[in-house]
Amino acid sequence: MTEAAAPDPHREIRDAVRKLCADYPGEYWRKLDRAGEYPTAFVRALTESGFLSALIPETYGGAGLGLSAAAAILEEVQASGCNGAACHAQMYVMGTVLRHGSEEQKRKYLPEVATGRLRLQAFGVTEPTSGTDTTSLKTFARKEGDKYIVNGQKIWTSRAEHSDLMILLARTTPREEARKKTDGLSVFIVDMRKALGNGLTIRPIRTMMNHGTTEVFFDNMEVPAENLIGEEGQGFRYILSGMNAERILIAHECIGDAKWFIEKATNYARERSVFGRPIGQNQGIQFPIARAYANMRAAELMAREAARLYEAGQNCGPEANMAKMLAADASNEAANVCIQTHGGFGFAEEYDVERKFRETRLYQVAPISTNLILSFVAEHVLGMPRSY
Repeated sequence: MTEAAAPDPHREIRDAVRKLCADYPGEYWRKLDRAGEYPTAFVRALTESGFLSALIPETYGGAGLGLSAAAAILEEVQASGCNGAACHAQMYVMGTVLRHGSEEQKRKYLPEVATGRLRLQAFGVTEPTSGTDTTSLKTFARKEGDKYIVNGQKIWTSRAEHSDLMILLARTTPREEARKKTDGLSVFIVDMRKALGNGLTIRPIRTMMNHGTTEVFFDNMEVPAENLIGEEGQGFRYILSGMNAERILIAHECIGDAKWFIEKATNYARERSVFGRPIGQNQGIQFPIARAYANMRAAELMAREAARLYEAGQNCGPEANMAKMLAADASNEAANVCIQTHGGFGFAEEYDVERKFRETRLYQVAPISTNLILSFVAEHVLGMPRSY
């Protein structure tokens, strides 16, 4: 496929990621998918290569790179046929500690995360009864001396079984007593190694893709007061500050998926011969792939613009959200086109198309629904009345 005309400042990073991913071909992911297992070896390789600590400042043992570099890493992981969802959360979850944690917390946790001695992969926010309505969450942390006692439940907490630390959002002031509904929420660092079996229970949820997601239960779980991030009651603001980075990184993962699907479909269309001619000679095959490519490139430009604004310290909320939506749409379209191009073989495990199809379909729903992004654009960009 034709590359963008502008020189890529992250070409060396992309080449290194692609080389690493070559050691983890489709068969590796198929075996894990069948067994529902976590890609431990792949995550260890990414960690040891320094890719997962790209955003951690050099002061704390990371590479100190910008968001666009991290985005390039995740994009190449997906474009190589691998699945960065097993570990991408570390890149944006650790930002909560970096931006709002105390210096003591940063020095305690970030160097350990950078080396891989600690995994920070779990993000406890969503609840069964509140969904995306984060201000309505019910998990409560009650202060008792030098600790908080946490009770409640979270759902869709991915990678909880494979993480040492969790960033947890919980109420510390009842909603009816808070001045605003966004007040009274606090963020904590939970050491799950100590909490598991001592008030913390993790239950895996089987899903259509191998995503390692779970529901977690807190039953009088103790969290030291020193693990509170920032000020008590300001957690909603802390979580929101990391949402743009999350959207931008996920957008680039979707772009990587779309590139994989388009390349796979294009190659198959060239090679597969029916009625004495390659199927790629037929416009009925060509046009859908070409349109998927055009839509991927448009989403890619929006995602790069969002990353540019983020790194410049400018407001990038609209661009980050639109990039995530457009990229998720592009990868979903490319996935459908790839299956259609392959015909029955698109559903065969050995081609990896159906696995990647299942994996990329998630991003129409998570980490934020496409419909909620449209509501955001309608209200905050176009000035329409709030719809919810």
